[in-house]
Amino acid sequence: MPRAVLETIRAGGMEGAIHAAACRHAELPTERIIAEIRERIGVWRPLPMVTYRGSAIDYLVHLQDIAIPLGRPQPMPVDVAAVAADEVWRSPRIFHARRRFAGYRLVATDAEWSTGQGPDVTGPISAILLLLTGRRAGLDRLSGPGADAARATLGVRP
Repeated sequence: MPRAVLETIRAGGMEGAIHAAACRHAELPTERIIAEIRERIGVWRPLPMVTYRGSAIDYLVHLQDIAIPLGRPQPMPVDVAAVAADEVWRSPRIFHARRRFAGYRLVATDAEWSTGQGPDVTGPISAILLLLTGRRAGLDRLSGPGADAARATLGVRP
């Protein structure tokens, strides 16, 4: 069995394996991490078994993980964000969004995108994608009768 599969099983799944790998990587010298990032600039090589939809999720969400704390807005292409949101909602393996946000109807205000049933949570597709992936950034851009309760699923109280 490949080493990566064994590590994933030992870590309790993909999210645990990613977390463990990130913790190991964080112990590297800063100069090495920066050099690795620079080496990847302009390189397009998706990970094995990752579809273009998965790549869209990674690209859009992780860019925001970096840009938002730095105060450097990076707009998401609406059409790509809608594809990524569909994939996050549809996938039973990543983020568990369908289970986490069962009982809400999520409606994008800037794209023809909606899903679920229940009280509406409305906002730009970028904010909805961040919500679906468990990010707190962008929660202030959500509104509607279900918005406060949806925020609470991430531990944010009104």
